[in-house]
Amino acid sequence: MSGFTSPDIFKAYDIRGLVENEITPDFAFRVGLAFARFLEQEREPGTIVIGEDMRPSSPLLADAFSAGVSSNGMDVIRIGLASTDMLYFASGKLNMPGAMFTASHNPAEYNGIKLCKSGARPIGKESGLVAIERDVIEGSPISMRSVGRESRRNMLVEYVEHLLSLVDVMQIRPLKIVIDAGNGMAGYTSKPVFERLNVEVIELFFELDGTFPNHDANPIDPTNLRDLQKAVLKHKADIGLAFDGDADRCFLVDEKGEIVNPSTLTGLIAARELSKYPKSSVIYNLISSRSVAEIVNENGGTAIRSRVGHSYIKKLMADTGAVFGGEHSGHFYFRDFWCADSGMLAALHAVAALGTQATPLSKLLKKYQRYFASGEINSTVSDPASILARVEELYGKKAGVTLDHLDGLTVEAEAWWFNVRSSNTEPLLRLNVEAKTGARLERVRDEVLGLIRG
Repeated sequence: MSGFTSPDIFKAYDIRGLVENEITPDFAFRVGLAFARFLEQEREPGTIVIGEDMRPSSPLLADAFSAGVSSNGMDVIRIGLASTDMLYFASGKLNMPGAMFTASHNPAEYNGIKLCKSGARPIGKESGLVAIERDVIEGSPISMRSVGRESRRNMLVEYVEHLLSLVDVMQIRPLKIVIDAGNGMAGYTSKPVFERLNVEVIELFFELDGTFPNHDANPIDPTNLRDLQKAVLKHKADIGLAFDGDADRCFLVDEKGEIVNPSTLTGLIAARELSKYPKSSVIYNLISSRSVAEIVNENGGTAIRSRVGHSYIKKLMADTGAVFGGEHSGHFYFRDFWCADSGMLAALHAVAALGTQATPLSKLLKKYQRYFASGEINSTVSDPASILARVEELYGKKAGVTLDHLDGLTVEAEAWWFNVRSSNTEPLLRLNVEAKTGARLERVRDEVLGLIRG
């Protein structure tokens, strides 16, 4: 079919590809048709909420998708410019399925679609995306019902009010905050949030620009945090916040200009949520620090380990009633937010924790920082399965070591652990290592990388 040239467009959790020859208006129209048919079969509500990010291609793609949806007899509510968590808010509050046009942290030449059922319930490969992909490829019959209607609704104010109802940030001490929006959607959503607080905001790259002229909107790459680190030190700020392109992920920089490990923020938020909802469960993904489970247990909660990926965490939260979930990639999920992820809500928790006591952020976070971590190390390989088998063969013979295959291969010992897994979106093997000492971390990391890279 025209506009569908690669089987790699449909990822594990969303749809993503190059605008010029993969994610085209024709393709978006066909996805709209297939999505409407899927929702009809799932007995979902007959109206779909659509949001779009600041990429130049997003409005045209959203137009085409909306036309596909309405051609199949369903109605559409366009909420216009939105962060992904704002689309989830709309889906949750209105109890309608949703579609967000964004390629998140990918470069400017990409775009994509994140889909959800009513109540912001995720749609991934294991929960409907395969059926939608099949319909896009094979074609789905157009409904003989009347064409659906399209309307528009601005939900920014409602989104802000909901966030501020979930975190008590009105009584914080004065704070100076640097926010790096990366020319992404945080430049649109953070202003109406932080103007309500007792804070001074220094803005970095708030202009909405889907060509990303300053740096990639991908804060998991430390090089994209350099501007924020410099600005925090220059302005003597209390905290720095960085968001990705669609603002569903948040990263922190402390007052010393040091990058905060996402697992540290997971531990902080987990402790806060458990103080509000005692004895609750908290989800953490398997590449998070060991400290997360320790902190959850110390605060009277139950720590539940998950595979990497938002669709897995959201389902596990729904199944267990967990109050909170954190991923080492900077995604944070909240039961009070329909189990969806929100970078802005995570940022508000960090600001609230900092603003309700007098110590600087680096000291506040020390009790949540217990181990040395490698960060995610990517390697391009031709045969991931054989390499994983080689790693398993070597470490399976070692005394005091346990193995599991929840997601890739995790190898654990008393003083260290590592995980190697294939990327869901790229031809890579991803390695994460953690240890009690820096020296042990380096030894384990180098040994495993030697096996991976030959």
